[in-house]
Amino acid sequence: MDDYDEFGNYIGALSDSDDDASSYGGGEAAVGAGAGASAGGRYGQGDSPAPLAGFDDEDEEAMDEDDTGAGASGALMRIDESASNAVVLHEDKKYYPSANEVYGEDVEALVQEEDTQPLTQPIVEPVKVRKFNIEEKGLPQTRFEREFMMNLMNFPEMVRNVVVAGHLHHGKTSLLDMLVQQTHVMPIDTDRQERYTDISELSRSRGISLKSAPLSLVLPTTRGKSHLVNLLDTPGHPNFLDEVAASTRAADGVVLVVDVIEGVMIGAEKIIEHAIRDGLPIVLVLNKLDRLILELRLPPSEAYFKIRHSIEEVNNVIARFDKNPARRLGPERGNVAFASTQTGWCFTLRSFAKLYSDKVDVEEFAKRLWGNIYYSPESRNFSRRAADPESKRSFVHFILEPIYKMYTQVLSCDSDDLKRTLAGLGIFFKPAVYKMDVRPLLRLVLNTFFGNATGLTDIIVDNVPSPLDAAKSKIDRIWVGPREGPLYEGMTTCNADGPLVVAVSKLYSTTDAQGFRAFGRVLSGTVRKGDRVRVLGEGFSQDDDEDMALATVENVWVSETRYAVEAEGIPAGCWALLGGVDSSITKTATIVGAEVPLEDLHIIAPISHITRSILKIAIEPLVPSELPKMLEGLRKVNKSYPLAITKVEESGEHIVLGTGELYLDCILHDLRKLYAEMEIKVSDPVVRFAETVIETSAVKCYAVTPNKKNKITVIAEPLDKGLAEDIEQGRINIRMPPKELGKYLQQQYDWDLLASRSVWAFGPEDNGPNILVDDTLPDEVDKKQLYSIRESIRQGFQWGTREGPLADEPIRNVKFRILHAEIAPEAIHRGGGQVIPTARRVCYAALLLATPRLMEPICYVEVQAPVDCVAAVYTVLARRRGHVTQDVPKPGSPLVTVKAFIPVLDANGFETDLRTQTQGQAFCLQIFSHYAVLPGDPLDKTVSLRALEPARALELARDVCLKVRRRKGLNDNVSIASYLDQDLVVALSAGGYDLS
Repeated sequence: MDDYDEFGNYIGALSDSDDDASSYGGGEAAVGAGAGASAGGRYGQGDSPAPLAGFDDEDEEAMDEDDTGAGASGALMRIDESASNAVVLHEDKKYYPSANEVYGEDVEALVQEEDTQPLTQPIVEPVKVRKFNIEEKGLPQTRFEREFMMNLMNFPEMVRNVVVAGHLHHGKTSLLDMLVQQTHVMPIDTDRQERYTDISELSRSRGISLKSAPLSLVLPTTRGKSHLVNLLDTPGHPNFLDEVAASTRAADGVVLVVDVIEGVMIGAEKIIEHAIRDGLPIVLVLNKLDRLILELRLPPSEAYFKIRHSIEEVNNVIARFDKNPARRLGPERGNVAFASTQTGWCFTLRSFAKLYSDKVDVEEFAKRLWGNIYYSPESRNFSRRAADPESKRSFVHFILEPIYKMYTQVLSCDSDDLKRTLAGLGIFFKPAVYKMDVRPLLRLVLNTFFGNATGLTDIIVDNVPSPLDAAKSKIDRIWVGPREGPLYEGMTTCNADGPLVVAVSKLYSTTDAQGFRAFGRVLSGTVRKGDRVRVLGEGFSQDDDEDMALATVENVWVSETRYAVEAEGIPAGCWALLGGVDSSITKTATIVGAEVPLEDLHIIAPISHITRSILKIAIEPLVPSELPKMLEGLRKVNKSYPLAITKVEESGEHIVLGTGELYLDCILHDLRKLYAEMEIKVSDPVVRFAETVIETSAVKCYAVTPNKKNKITVIAEPLDKGLAEDIEQGRINIRMPPKELGKYLQQQYDWDLLASRSVWAFGPEDNGPNILVDDTLPDEVDKKQLYSIRESIRQGFQWGTREGPLADEPIRNVKFRILHAEIAPEAIHRGGGQVIPTARRVCYAALLLATPRLMEPICYVEVQAPVDCVAAVYTVLARRRGHVTQDVPKPGSPLVTVKAFIPVLDANGFETDLRTQTQGQAFCLQIFSHYAVLPGDPLDKTVSLRALEPARALELARDVCLKVRRRKGLNDNVSIASYLDQDLVVALSAGGYDLS
């Protein structure tokens, strides 16, 4: 057993046969002999095994010859073969065939490493459905024929274009819900408000309208005549009044919705002011009359006084802006409707009078249903004097008491009394109907009693002019071109066969938020699919045609908010939704036919907004490589929001400006979720300040051009109080004839004749709150040479007023007067490159030598709260530099309305703080009111500011100036000397002026 080890391996001496086999010469013979002996021992002597199938003797002999011929060389080749027990490293082992071996050399194989794809990203991503708006599947069934609606468009006298506007939560959207339910075949859910025109997810989640929404409906009047009524639902929140301003551009009238209990609030006031400024008629819908019955539980006689007070409140606001008695609202005038949109009913005096009997004279009966007119049941006569103190007014007797009776009987759940009452009105229901819940039963009973809202159509048709009647006044107000020519004539006559002109007032994003559709009013001609058009932006003029692009109208629709009806063509006087023309439009645009000659092209004036953007934030992408994606998203945000402003500061920050906190919050939501789909970093909100002067420049400031050939002398002084607001609100504009503009300035602000007719420009835009005046005298200055550089001086003035010297903020309320000018006679020496920077520099110098100040925006705040919370409201306002201007109880309700002003700088978080202090009982809304001078001198270097401490009252201007400059990457020092010529610096220093 010594020949084997413990594992059973043989370790003994080699046999003789093994020794022979190890010799190189006889290796093959030994192997052969060994094999033969072994075979012989197995099969016996002389025997041989049977040949294998497929082999014969010839093949075997051939193999033997090959082996013999190889000789020693063959033995050497076999001995070089690798041993089967050779060591193979792990990395050299091959378990699977390569991709080339499997697929062949002609197939490119890519190997995907595991760590190139994050674990959060699935290997096979699901199909992403981009749908951010609610849409109807197909065209819903309507109670009118769509062909009839399309035919009505060809008769502009049968069309009405109106905006439905009002304060927040006063019932605008539910009013349109009521009209949609009357004109569409759709289920009605009494437990949930439909909110048909709120189609975005953000709007529905917040519970308020954020965008305007168009609807075109065929509505009948009480006389049985149908009209095409184009309606625009608008937001009521003060932050989104820009949507109202954009909507009024396309409309001929305003339907003002007012809550009968809350009355006129700040949103309604601003809407009334804007409508009067635009010359639009107003009709009133007094909504939520059911609150008088269900919440306040007023008796009918007291409810009448509350209704009358609310109407007079509206009339007082109208009279504040327009003394014309024709604008007065009253039910007897046929321009007031009463409604409860939640329960789906609406009526006017005429429509309610028609419910009584067709035998009476409806018109005469309706006139006796309002005011101090009393009805005597005994004599069956009307009288202006009450027979006794208990006599009831006709409105109470004929209207309020029947409504109260129906509410009482439905809510009392007494089916028998309700059946008898309804039977007397000719209304019969199946027995199962009386077993319904109170809310749906009340809605059914009132809808059956009042029927469709024909009274609402009456006040619209009777008081709002048709596009044909309103065309002349509207075009004269918004058209900046000459008052003659084919374009002007086509628009003023609302000619469907004239040259094509469309005023685009709004861009609506598509459902997937990848593109936009242009919404506008066809002023002349007929827009059709495939039309070749020119799109003129707000910056287009005959002198500068850069803002013009050619486009093709790819689609034409009639917008119904949740669906769009394709149209072959939409004629003048109607609204159109256009596809394929939005690429060059930013806010608004004018679309004209491509066949119109270039010399005839002019634009519709940009929209004059109700409020303005005063709050700004800086944003940047969380991942820096996604910057292009964010810029594309900002471009879409700029299109979607009428008052959103996006720009890049000199420091490289991307700035977004909005009207308030909610406005900016919605912009950021859309940027993150809809337009850019990325995460962004947002700075704290800051305020958009302004720069101004409070005195006239101490000296005449002059500046010499770099080539020493031209010299301009200018002084700055404060603008007349109220003139800046007149310019911004469009009461005057630079395109007015000089005589007309001069007459206005002479009559309103006592300007002299020469100065009033020498206004060169407003700045920084054509409606900016600064004025450039030529105060030179013909005997001192060569007027011809001065007028040759007028455009360059104007551009330098507008450049300077856009970014002031104090904090790089816009200049406001300053008049710059050109006192003298020395102009080079050669045109080559007075080019724009020489004059424009010099004009800007001399404006800066004049402003800094005129006691400069910073201005901050001030918000008007309206707070509604119970009486016991008023003290807390005062406390919160006082902590934020606010002051109360009025504190009045709301008649007929337990609420108090507190009116106050608060600086925007301290208004961030005010609403949250107020609700915290009042346990959520106070509700406030803010809107921009005006600019006010910040206390203190922004250039006072004696002020020492302490870190982490609020600045005191007279240090506030200096504190704000330094912080704004540091945020923008500017140095702390504002040097007056850097804007002055050297000889003027020497002269002023000698006179004791501190120019550091």
